[in-house]
Amino acid sequence: MTELQRVSGTVHRTGGGVYVVATADGQHVEASLRGRLKREVRTGGRVVIGDRVEISPSDDTWTIESVEPRQSELVRRGRGGREAKILVANLDRVFVIVALRGPVATTQLIDRLLVLVESSGMHPTLVLNKADLPDAEEVERRLRPLYESVGYGVLVTSAKSEGGLVELHEAMCAGSSAFIGPSGVGKSSLLNAIDPALDLKTGALSKKTGTGRHTTVGSRLIELACGGLVADTPGFGDVGLWAVPPDEVEACFPEFTEARDGCRFRGCAHLNEPDCAVRDGVERSLIAESRYVSYQTLRAEAEENAAR
Repeated sequence: MTELQRVSGTVHRTGGGVYVVATADGQHVEASLRGRLKREVRTGGRVVIGDRVEISPSDDTWTIESVEPRQSELVRRGRGGREAKILVANLDRVFVIVALRGPVATTQLIDRLLVLVESSGMHPTLVLNKADLPDAEEVERRLRPLYESVGYGVLVTSAKSEGGLVELHEAMCAGSSAFIGPSGVGKSSLLNAIDPALDLKTGALSKKTGTGRHTTVGSRLIELACGGLVADTPGFGDVGLWAVPPDEVEACFPEFTEARDGCRFRGCAHLNEPDCAVRDGVERSLIAESRYVSYQTLRAEAEENAAR
């Protein structure tokens, strides 16, 4: 097989050992993975949506011959905590989607999702969805100033009233994006409202738990009419960091960056050390206490993971 016969493309869907690859000329073809590539070491141990690949034809089939190095990868801890779970590769931006009501977002969950993205080398945008529901404005008044003060872009949206959809749509029309968040927060509904032709399946909350049911069962890259790509991933509530050293957790909290320069000790963990500028910032309400509690929790988890 000569190099001239190879075609470049991006993996748009995976499942059962079959990879749907979108080529530069607009084709979507099904391909299998060359045997030697299955033995290559990469995070998560497999090819995922967003991976850029080279494929070659043979009769009526296509084969993935090579996988380009990833520019970015959104990764979390898999079930059991002993392996990585890659959600999508080569993203330009990530939108963390949570609900203002039904189910209401907690700062602990929001912080975990934001840190997950930060630990993957990207700076997320926070989307507070379901703004049309009763009492949602009260929750927005509490959450929006908190995360804007940290330096995050915050969009308040509603698929029903279409509030905030123009801004969200514009941000998604160049390059590739991902929606991440728990089940039931309205990720698929937002995508349907932005591009009705998608007609994605949506579902109601569980009456027993008040949480969302999975309506997206597999990850895929969706092509928007405006030209952008968005990764529609299954919702998940288990937001664990993967392979983040304890002393790097603080870098995932942007508001710690300036404060830590005032700490007495280099390498301050901001836990029990004297003259800690971060803890002083919490005491003076310059750093939100909820954010500091999230930092303590995530650092402790990182230490447990490092000790395994």
